[in-house]
Amino acid sequence: MLTPDAPANIANWMSHGRNWGEDRFSPLAQINDGNVGQLGLAWFDDLATMRGVQATPLVVDGVLYNESIYNIVTAYNAATGERLWTYDPQVGAEWARLACCGPSSRGIAAWEGKIYIAALDGRLIAVDAATGQEVWTVQTFDRAEAYSITGAPRVYDGKVVIGNGGADYGVRGFVAAYDAATGERLWKFYTVPGNPANGPDGEASDSAMQIALPTWHGEWWRYGGGGTAWDAFAYDPQLNLVYIGTGNGTPHMWHFRSDGQGDNLFLCSIVAVNATSGEYVWHYQMVPEEDWDYTCTQPMITADLEIGGRTRQVIMQAPKNGFFYVIDRATGELLSAQNYVSVNTWASHIDRATGRPVLMPGAHNTTTPHLMSPSWLAAHTWHPMAYSPLTGLVYFSAQEQGDVYARAEDGEFTYVHHRSNSGQQRRNQPELRARLMEQARAEEKGYLLAWNPVTQSEAWRVPYRVPGSGGVLATAGNLVVQGTIDKTLAIYAADTGRKLWEMDIDQAPVAGAITYLVDGVQYIAINAGWGGSPVYNLGPFQTSTAKLLVFRLGASGVTLPPPPPPSSVPRPPFLTATEDMVARGRELYGENCARCHGPNAVGGMKDLRWMTAETRAAFADIVLRGTLADRGMIGFAGQLSEADANAIHAFLIARANEDYADASAHP
Repeated sequence: MLTPDAPANIANWMSHGRNWGEDRFSPLAQINDGNVGQLGLAWFDDLATMRGVQATPLVVDGVLYNESIYNIVTAYNAATGERLWTYDPQVGAEWARLACCGPSSRGIAAWEGKIYIAALDGRLIAVDAATGQEVWTVQTFDRAEAYSITGAPRVYDGKVVIGNGGADYGVRGFVAAYDAATGERLWKFYTVPGNPANGPDGEASDSAMQIALPTWHGEWWRYGGGGTAWDAFAYDPQLNLVYIGTGNGTPHMWHFRSDGQGDNLFLCSIVAVNATSGEYVWHYQMVPEEDWDYTCTQPMITADLEIGGRTRQVIMQAPKNGFFYVIDRATGELLSAQNYVSVNTWASHIDRATGRPVLMPGAHNTTTPHLMSPSWLAAHTWHPMAYSPLTGLVYFSAQEQGDVYARAEDGEFTYVHHRSNSGQQRRNQPELRARLMEQARAEEKGYLLAWNPVTQSEAWRVPYRVPGSGGVLATAGNLVVQGTIDKTLAIYAADTGRKLWEMDIDQAPVAGAITYLVDGVQYIAINAGWGGSPVYNLGPFQTSTAKLLVFRLGASGVTLPPPPPPSSVPRPPFLTATEDMVARGRELYGENCARCHGPNAVGGMKDLRWMTAETRAAFADIVLRGTLADRGMIGFAGQLSEADANAIHAFLIARANEDYADASAHP
């Protein structure tokens, strides 16, 4: 099979980032800055879910393959939208709760007549691309552990590479490669060390663990350590290197995880391994002493750039911590790093001599609440970014969202399997917390950023009312395509940022768009289903069901169904619970609910401040017994008690009363 970006494959989109370097740049230019105003909706498919749909579709020889929630994959005629087959791996609904961030997936892979699905429950599945019939399946992790998979698998020269998530819940991260033809495991690379008393693992990562082990302290292995590689990969076939972006630590608080000592390799790093053997080649750690739920699992792009009068083979990343990194992809040498958002609560700069961030005073977490920006909400999250070799610019969604951090007192942290294990204290000094959260909300920003990686400077930006806009696509037609938090699909000029076209689609896509050619006609396709990071100032946010949307020049006659009628903000009940009960509910909400429903109960996929009276009456049944399981809200009876559910409900009533006056003025 030819490489995904070979000239013979110009009409296709055969890999997650189009090519193995993940630049998400298409050489197609039939749709361009001169005619994009003629773009219209060619066809769509209603995915019949209100959950976020995050996948990048693939197109191979006129067939579009798409993945919805719970890893359901459908093949379509890419020109007409006719469904050809659907494969449902029957992922259990309980995985919506057992995975940190819901049952979405970021995509699938294709290779030599097969489509590869990395299921939420850990199965790696190969299906026949022509029929959707299962060819082979392997289980990639022990289901008794708190792993899950939401990232897209990649196929590099016949090897399927996949990581996993679960660091928040307490696992030891690893990446594995499988034979694309048979499913045989080829190698396994752990990203953090295990219990040193157990000796070497007998895996490809053994030499790397000798480097990592001295940077850990205490009994981190009791909590897994984290470092899961849940999304970002790239590959250089000439160097025969696979690049792995790793995640945050478990627990989040460095004090509990590693006795507040050591860099904790390879948390929040790029690790390069030999594609054939999986053995360690080099690493670069962006966030030593990881203490803030920062991850370096954001997209990575390889490119050849003219820097300092010579061509450098680089890999680029804009991770959560707010710095844009340009690294030599052959050696791991840091070439440059510059902040692309305000980072003045974390680090002043990156020391070029050591490659380490120079932390601001007070950056590490103590028992006193403080505001961190960037926060776990990310300066740039998983949303795909793109690089255009024509403009020399990298395009991505950037955001400024702080959050309040404080670690628990010694003796207060208790590890709970299959539950977020942050080690944070979420209820002390409420007056200070309220002031800090007010500041965070006032400073919240979101924008599309065009960044020059050679000069490490901003070229242009498109500001949005709030964060939450999605991934991007760049094309040779001088276009940048992005779904926006304003519930539109927008297209900008890649060189200047001038808006060229926009359509109201009643959804805020977070996935990245693709483009492809069928019978000489260029199309643009995107999954539109909002489920990104919470947004403080979004307010009540109602959308239509998620849809796969496909556009072409001159298309007409296809219209989206009307949006549902707007709903008003219901008046919350009076608060009767004690302050202690509300405080307990705040803590339980932060550990169990905030990932989907937003920090401090603001934003998220369902804003729980504004529940109806009927929902409030059924709150315990919903939370504990899963009466809304068909909508993805699985019961938490195994983790929460009736008293816990009541405390969470009390906290939500308190939050609703605090915000009702302002919210009701803006239905």
